[in-house]
Amino acid sequence: MIKKLFLFFAFCSTFIVNAQYTTVINSNRPGYSESPYSVGSGVYQFETSLFFRNINATPTFSNPQALGLDLLFRTSFFSEKLEFNLNTTLQRDKIAFKNVFESSYNQTGLSNLTLGAKYLVYTPKYDDKKKEIRSWKARHSFDWKRWIPHVGVYAGLNFGSVLTDFHERGGISPKVGVLLQNEFSDKLRVISNLYYDYIGSDFSEFSYIITGTYNFNDYWSGFAELQGTFEKYEKKSNLGFGAAYLYSENLQLNATARVLRQQDEVGFYTGIGVSYRINRHQDEFVEMDEFGNKIVDQEETKYDENKGFFGRLFSKVKKLFKGKDKQTIVIDDGEKKEEITIEKPKRQRQKSLVDIIAKEDKKLKKKTTKAEKKAAKKAKKKAEKDAKNKVKERLKLEKNIKKEKEKEAKRKEKERLKLEKEIKKLEDDLKKEEEKEKKKDK
Repeated sequence: MIKKLFLFFAFCSTFIVNAQYTTVINSNRPGYSESPYSVGSGVYQFETSLFFRNINATPTFSNPQALGLDLLFRTSFFSEKLEFNLNTTLQRDKIAFKNVFESSYNQTGLSNLTLGAKYLVYTPKYDDKKKEIRSWKARHSFDWKRWIPHVGVYAGLNFGSVLTDFHERGGISPKVGVLLQNEFSDKLRVISNLYYDYIGSDFSEFSYIITGTYNFNDYWSGFAELQGTFEKYEKKSNLGFGAAYLYSENLQLNATARVLRQQDEVGFYTGIGVSYRINRHQDEFVEMDEFGNKIVDQEETKYDENKGFFGRLFSKVKKLFKGKDKQTIVIDDGEKKEEITIEKPKRQRQKSLVDIIAKEDKKLKKKTTKAEKKAAKKAKKKAEKDAKNKVKERLKLEKNIKKEKEKEAKRKEKERLKLEKEIKKLEDDLKKEEEKEKKKDK
């Protein structure tokens, strides 16, 4: 099985893929599945979640309850297609022993530490239906090529010696996987993962994850996920649902709830998380011509370099027989002889018009780039200044509104007190009149 997996990875690595960077954060949370795409070079991404898990204890030793923090760090360098990641979990476990009687104790530490890398090896190309203008049916029909998935491969190492006693599974053990992603539409995506974990240890396992994600709008998305794990001694599965909110281009908030099944026991899992990235990505500038072809600077040709061995040898021999740069001429007018040394005329090669235009174009581009940078800098400063002025105006307006509200409240309070005094005075006058009438009646 392992040999087949490695042969499959070697076969997939021959395909060509595109860049991975996206303008907004691309997070795997709140699901367990992993997209075949990397975060892109110059990006440092942190994906965390605080979780609580509870399930009934199973016979012998089990982990029925846990409270912890997941951390996934992702970055990319060397290549846009290659990502390195570190996945770890710090949690407080309740370890239970259930046989004739049941007892438990608590243990805090790392339950997972995996260093891995993934590589996107194949990206299918879909038809752009928006360009179809001849047929409404063709423009709105389903592109069956979308059943062809994006393919990525994963390889990692588990470090078991630093984990707690319950989660330790030997020393260092490898983990491999296949990452698939289908984009059925601009809003619906399905990710499928297949993993072979803890290879070579007594606790090796196979697992699968299937995640469906739907984007409701530019900010909100929901997901449903099914995960299954097959070990030698037990089987686990869980069904999860959740949502994610894109707060900004570098920050995402998420929440999830799951139903767990372990052997014959059922439990639940809840979690909330944050994904944040530090974006230092810089796009490579590629100059294109009017036909969309990449413009490559033409290198100067040194003719001797392009000749073979005998060609270069013949060229050197030929130079030995060339005349000298200087020439001596004897002038004899009958009376005396005079020798005059002159330089031979040299034929100068005219510069290529294409080279001249290219140099001028390069100078103009440099000037244009500097002017654009200067203009962009000025526009940025102006935008920041305008933003600060707007904030000041807003704060000033809020302050004035607050003062007006306070003044209005004070005025109303004075009117209320004045009205209460008048009412009290009227009540006193009425009481006095009643007392007078009573006296008269007596």
